[in-house]
Amino acid sequence: MLYGIHYRLIGPLLVRDKELERMFRLLIHWLLSAVALMIVSRVVPGFYITGLQSALIAAVAIGFLNATLGFALKVITFPIAILTFGIFLLAINAAMILFASRLVGGFYVAGWTPALWGAAVLSILSMLVRFVMQD
Repeated sequence: MLYGIHYRLIGPLLVRDKELERMFRLLIHWLLSAVALMIVSRVVPGFYITGLQSALIAAVAIGFLNATLGFALKVITFPIAILTFGIFLLAINAAMILFASRLVGGFYVAGWTPALWGAAVLSILSMLVRFVMQD
């Protein structure tokens, strides 16, 4: 304890306990997202992942695309999302999945239909992951 803050030594790093908890939660969330992608590949025809390594890389790619390009598209198309009661957001998520499938080897989506179904199933699984990961 230094200045009332708990620290832990991990290798050569001195890490605060809250930072360690955040890193651990991020790692678990990443693994659960990759598992969710593998489940989607088993459920949705036309949605293929060759293995765990591809699923881990695809989870990072989809997360990064959703946080950057997906966020910008959601802001720009906000009126359309309102008019369609949020259903249009599935199309944006499907586009991010298709784009990620073009970037990541071992991750293939056969077209818009599997991407839309994959986005829907992935949304449901992501809700379950967030429920499991809550404090």
